[in-house]
Amino acid sequence: MRYELLGPPRLVRDGEEFLLSAAKLELLLCTLLARTDQTVASHQLLDELWPDHPPRRAEASLHVYVSQLRKFLAGLGDGEQPIVTRSPGYMLRLGPDRLDLQDFQETLAGGREPLTKGHPKEAGLAFEAALALGRGPVLGGLGGGPILAGLTTRFEESRLECLELMIEAKLRQNRHREVVGLLYSLITEHPLREAFYQFLMVALHRSDRQADALLVYQRARRTMIDEVGVEPCRALRDLHEAILLENRMPPLQIAV
Repeated sequence: MRYELLGPPRLVRDGEEFLLSAAKLELLLCTLLARTDQTVASHQLLDELWPDHPPRRAEASLHVYVSQLRKFLAGLGDGEQPIVTRSPGYMLRLGPDRLDLQDFQETLAGGREPLTKGHPKEAGLAFEAALALGRGPVLGGLGGGPILAGLTTRFEESRLECLELMIEAKLRQNRHREVVGLLYSLITEHPLREAFYQFLMVALHRSDRQADALLVYQRARRTMIDEVGVEPCRALRDLHEAILLENRMPPLQIAV
């Protein structure tokens, strides 16, 4: 069986999709999957199921939800019950099942080595495969408490890292024109992510669009000063200077 959280939560077995019928059961399952093979204390589960105002009999309700989730999973699995009681709470044992979050991290890691060894095509395919695992916002915007909020934050950071690495791999293959449109979207969505400005400036420079590359730097500088009161990072400033020097020097080979 495969658990999928990179989008609305669902379970997949033999190509068939299964959805939980209640939001509390989804929250419970997602919280246990966020800490796969680790004990999650009952009070932490209560914080996820009722982050604001837990009901008077929240502990009893938690036991009911655990029982319902166990019954649901037992109907799908062929082996032993994955949810076990472990003081001071519960644990979900993944066993032979798969979790798309782990698949994402493994695929992302599988692209880093070929990139560092000078094989950008192989690396790019791995990064694209990792990104393709996403079906929408992680957890489908389910909500929850601190555990699921932390999971969402960590995955979003990993997703942006994967995007950066994928774009770097494409630039190393001289596929700069392919990424210009994507990068314009990314600097709009993530205006403080300086790597995206840097990649866009390189892509535009290699596409013989030096003026546009310089405008991107001005946009980055305005954003950094207005939002956080600092100049762009050294890498961006050096890249800007290198492009300016092109008017007075032979054509530059600007590296990624």
